[in-house]
Amino acid sequence: MKAAILTVSDKGDRGEREDRSGPALASWLAERQVEVVFTRLLADEAGAISAQLAGWADHADCDLILTTGGTGVSPRDVTPEATRDVLEREIPGIGEAMRASSLAKTPFAILSRAVAGVRGQTLIVNLPGSPAGAIENLAAVWTAVKHAVSKIQGDTSDCARAAASEPSTRA
Repeated sequence: MKAAILTVSDKGDRGEREDRSGPALASWLAERQVEVVFTRLLADEAGAISAQLAGWADHADCDLILTTGGTGVSPRDVTPEATRDVLEREIPGIGEAMRASSLAKTPFAILSRAVAGVRGQTLIVNLPGSPAGAIENLAAVWTAVKHAVSKIQGDTSDCARAAASEPSTRA
């Protein structure tokens, strides 16, 4: 599997904060034999976020695009809207599962507006901006993410059989 990671952060874009979430995700993915082919940091600007997501999904060799940051309720948190603008099909269960899993750790999980979905043959998933939150959320849905990527790219095998044989991949 090949992945791209887009960090969304005004402070990171201005050089006021080091991006720790992107590298943490890249390391976590590498441990699971996922090749990170692109990384980028952008400010919280919906147009720029949408353009980057569409560009990677349409023209790059990416099976999975992860965003980190911009999923909360602050006025500049626009990652979900920018993502929805480029999705062809939304997959609400991924965001729902991440929020449910995070709720065991923090009551603020219900404020996450993360979305996920498909564009072309690429799965796009929004993750929180903190390194721990990004990893915990991705780990919570990783088995489904791998399965979704396979299905998006044309796997016709029986889903029930795949689920029964899949080991747990928690962080």
